[in-house]
Amino acid sequence: MRLVPLDDKVVLKKLQAEETTKSGIVLPGQDKEKPAQGEVVAAGPGGVVDGKEVKMQVKEGDKVVYSKYSGTEVELEGEKYLIVKQSDILAIIQ
Repeated sequence: MRLVPLDDKVVLKKLQAEETTKSGIVLPGQDKEKPAQGEVVAAGPGGVVDGKEVKMQVKEGDKVVYSKYSGTEVELEGEKYLIVKQSDILAIIQ
């Protein structure tokens, strides 16, 4: 089974933030506020949304920063995903 987004929607897989000490020890799962970053799993075709032409600027595999409280969380085959509008994506990490 696979998620196929429609219009200007993008399916993201959240990236896990890891804390590393100065000595290089990784401390996963810290209670600090985690950055809203994810990897694009799938992107819709774009098209006309609300009377405006939307061209998709992200593609599968891009790492992005998205608005903190945006999107809808879904779970499929034990994996958690976030579906957001392309306009909720703030930047592509290069």
